[in-house]
Amino acid sequence: MIKNILISQPQPVEAVKNPYNELATKYDLNVDFHQFIKIEGVPAREFRKTRINILNHTAVILTSRNSADHFFRLCQEMRVVVPETMKYFNISESTSYYLQKYVQFRKRKIFHGHQNFNDLLEIIKKYPNEKFLFPCSDIHKQSIPKMLESNKVKFTKAVMYRTLAADLSDVDINKYDMIIFFSPIGVQSLKINFPGFKQEDRLIGVFGPATAKAVKDAGLRLDLNAPTKTAPSMTMALDQYLEKLYKKNGIKILS
Repeated sequence: MIKNILISQPQPVEAVKNPYNELATKYDLNVDFHQFIKIEGVPAREFRKTRINILNHTAVILTSRNSADHFFRLCQEMRVVVPETMKYFNISESTSYYLQKYVQFRKRKIFHGHQNFNDLLEIIKKYPNEKFLFPCSDIHKQSIPKMLESNKVKFTKAVMYRTLAADLSDVDINKYDMIIFFSPIGVQSLKINFPGFKQEDRLIGVFGPATAKAVKDAGLRLDLNAPTKTAPSMTMALDQYLEKLYKKNGIKILS
């Protein structure tokens, strides 16, 4: 039976509001968090070789806090003074508010979608005269530049950081009954850090189709796939999976 679950993400900042805590109590589980990936910024000297001129653009598309951090980091390293007229198109409201760390918040130049790039694209299409810069990782959703191209958006893709496998030498992988992945590079990190890893009875859960494909390509068995129509989040999918499993085995659920 499942007792120890490994979540391949960092420990949530707000531990009290961590939804995994409720699952741990409900199913009498031990839930650990370990970041399987790390972010490494592209050095300014390397970025200069791409010959991308940031100031040739009038707007920036930001799909994460990482993309914001590394955009402003490179600007600082290259001594690029971003004009106040620069517009920012963000994947979510939380990313928009995060920009207050770098720029003065003004509605006329900061826009956001609702965690979905399709939503953000509809806003971007309203500004056909802008020249967009798309800061991203070397590993990014290929669908985003394709959608921009198909909608004839004038943009430049700029790889400003890399997504790499983290060092997991302090993790006892064999103690876990279930591992949850959220990205293909997380699956690669497992294979890199534990080359002799054998799944056996261990369960594997994933979030997103790309991560599911990575698990299957790695020759591993996929046991839990999210999101679904009834479970848009991983915690909801995990709750449904565990409830069904416990009832099947006649195990009492604590709450």
